[in-house]
Amino acid sequence: MSEHQPLSVNGQPQQLNQDEASQLAEELKQQLRRGEIPADDSSSIERMVAGLGDPRGLMRLTFAESLGVVGQAAVPSLCRALADHESVTVRRAAAKTLTLIEDPRALPVLLQALLNDPDPVVQGSAVGAMAAVGEEAIDNFLQVLINPASSAMQLGLASWGLAFVGARAPDALRKAAASDHPEIRCAAIAALGDQIQSLGDQEARGLVENALADVDTDVRAEAATLLGKLHNPDWAAPLLEPLLSDLQSQVRKNAALSLMKLQATDSQAALTACLQKEQQDDVKAVFSLAINQLSQGG
Repeated sequence: MSEHQPLSVNGQPQQLNQDEASQLAEELKQQLRRGEIPADDSSSIERMVAGLGDPRGLMRLTFAESLGVVGQAAVPSLCRALADHESVTVRRAAAKTLTLIEDPRALPVLLQALLNDPDPVVQGSAVGAMAAVGEEAIDNFLQVLINPASSAMQLGLASWGLAFVGARAPDALRKAAASDHPEIRCAAIAALGDQIQSLGDQEARGLVENALADVDTDVRAEAATLLGKLHNPDWAAPLLEPLLSDLQSQVRKNAALSLMKLQATDSQAALTACLQKEQQDDVKAVFSLAINQLSQGG
């Protein structure tokens, strides 16, 4: 859990007309060019946040960059805008600007934006800002993954965030891969590829191998898919072949597809034997495709 206290999001937003926004943006651009930090008093910050609603993209960019330079002093106003502003343009820009600041105090507001904002761009930008914070965001992503009310999009965004953070916090990701919750195990397994491929993480390899025998179908299926992405048929093929006889059809299909992606030509015999015993037409089609591709040299 973060040691930082969550921020209040109460208050009324300011508004700028286009002339006021243009004048303020020009002043800010001049300050940034001189290497100066814009004023960080509450009134100045609120005016910059108001500028995030300008219809001109370059203007919004100037205000966002300026708020990013102001840094932590701007976070309460940005969180207030993200949580309460009626303009979706402001909410989107506030979330994107929080990505520049990487302040853990914003995590509770960002999580609520992911769960409750009706705009998918706001949801995605909130996840980006959470991921930028780093390891302290992991608990938030896990909350989304185990929440039965989470939408498919929210689950996908949280899985992406977990994978992004996991690359910088491998211990936390390995811990998630051993969670009691299958949803968390599944997302963590999917995110272990970079650690295995780039870092040669032997513990992560062991977690994937264990996942192939997980009691949960989705975890086994995800582990089978991951093996197909790791470009190591000598390691993966002997692990995938037993899954061609798994009780669940999705696991059998994923195993066959991964063997095909790995160009595991030595696995043709195992695929052929399982094809002859297979009862489901959709699985037969995948097995046949894999055999055909492998017989042609991948």
